[in-house]
Order: sequence, then C-alpha cells, then structure tokens
Amino acid sequence: MRHADDESELLRLIRCYVTPNRRYLKLGGALLPMPERERARFLRKLGEAAGEIGPGELGILLDGGWRECKTAAWLIAVAGRTEFRQRLGELLLASGGPYAGQAYCVALATFGTQADADLLVAYLDRYLRRPDLHHDQAPAIGALLLLDARLGAGRAAQFLTPEGLWQRWIDGPPSKSHGAPGHYREFIGQLCGFVDEGARHCVARR
Repeated sequence: MRHADDESELLRLIRCYVTPNRRYLKLGGALLPMPERERARFLRKLGEAAGEIGPGELGILLDGGWRECKTAAWLIAVAGRTEFRQRLGELLLASGGPYAGQAYCVALATFGTQADADLLVAYLDRYLRRPDLHHDQAPAIGALLLLDARLGAGRAAQFLTPEGLWQRWIDGPPSKSHGAPGHYREFIGQLCGFVDEGARHCVARR
C-alpha cells in the first residue's frame, strides 16, 4: 500500500511529465501523422523533460499505471538511461498491462546492444507460444529485427521460419491480421528516429 507522501509525489510527477498536452497519448504511432512543426515542438519538450527528470522519479513512474510506465520508458530512451534496461525487460516480460509494452521495445531497440536483444528474445520465446494473447509480439519482433540489422546478428530468424513461432502465433487460434515482420522493423525504426530527435534536446545526453 502506498504511503500518502508517495501518492502525492506520483501525482506531482504525472502532472509534470505524463499529462501535459496529453503527452502519454502521443508517444508512439501517433507521432507519425503529426504535422512536422508540431512533432518537432513535441519532441523538443520531450527531450527537455528527459533531461530534467531524475532516476528516482523515473522509478516512481515505473511503479505506476500504463500511462506513467509508457511515458517513463520514452523518457528513459531519450535520455539513454541504460541503467533501466533490466527493469524495462522485466516489465515487458511481465506483460502486466496494456499500451506500455511498445514503449519498452522502443527503449530496448534504442539502447542497441546484445543485452537488449536478449530481453526481446526472452519475451518472444514466451509470448509467441501464446496465440491466445495479443500483447506486444509485433513491436518486439520489429525491435529485434532492427537490433539484428544494427548488430549484424540473426536472432529473430529462430522465430521466423515457415512453421516457426511467429507464424504459429499469427495462425492462432485466434488468427490475426498482421503485416510482415519487416513492417514492424520499419515502424520501430521510425519511433527510434523520434527518440534520437528528442535526444538532441536532452541535457543528460550532452
């Protein structure tokens, strides 16, 4: 049970970092159709926020709901706070709520190491075996493919054989209407590009 002071601090952080201009709703695919000037302004403010928030405050947000976790993951990615790698991997693997998993995948893809690929492989190995669950399998395969390309690896291949776990997850039941895995690699790559743009305005990255 949270102490009253903890609740007060969480509410302060939500007001400062999560809800301004409905930030939590715009992090992710909503950035793609956003007008360029509006997106540049949004990412500049995101970068500034990522430089202001401290690691303890990020930890508090990661103990919150999906809005707080999603926002924290983006702030972590923009600031390049790789010390949160394991925590994000644990949250992704726990798959405890909707909407935030894509943000964890973006952060891991942004960090860009084999350790991040390990966490994505662990997630896919567990959740591609669950065709009844439609969680974050698509952004996870996209992030892993992106890391494979950057690292000269081929770790996604184990899931993408003709009768492999990805195809079995697609086939279900229930069957799912999904694009090719390469589509998700491109999508996660676009989101990582937005992270990089925000990072140019983050004092923690200078």
